[in-house]
Amino acid sequence: MAQRPKLQFNEVLRESHPDHPGWHEWHIADKTRFNQGVLGTLLVRPEDGNKARMRMFPTRLHTNISDNIHGGIILSLIDIALFAGSTVSTGRDMKSGVTVEVNNHFVGAGDPSRPLDAVVEVVRETGRMIFARGTVVQDDNVVSSFSGILRKIDRS
Repeated sequence: MAQRPKLQFNEVLRESHPDHPGWHEWHIADKTRFNQGVLGTLLVRPEDGNKARMRMFPTRLHTNISDNIHGGIILSLIDIALFAGSTVSTGRDMKSGVTVEVNNHFVGAGDPSRPLDAVVEVVRETGRMIFARGTVVQDDNVVSSFSGILRKIDRS
């Protein structure tokens, strides 16, 4: 098995979060931008293999009329988690990449009273693309299953 790259901390991937041991903050300094402005605090940590886990903490703002987590919030978490998970798994700073494709299957309702996790696995990395898949979960409850393709962009 390939050894996981050492995490490279920068302005987006911050060192350990003081309130959540073992987790790192996925942070954009401008809190008026989508990530923090809509989803709030986002945490990420490496998992076994080529996997990483991103966590958000739902609030009433994130719910639909049925008092479940809104599907748009779940899709937003997936999109951001593809970048965070790829950054953590590959060691490549993906903040300037773009989403090419996301496929998702909603398979259960999200409970807004519990943290929502997206577990991302990098399946393959090529010179220009990253292929990943994963699940959105709350403990043992699977909320969705997804896959995505990211395009690497070098900002020199």
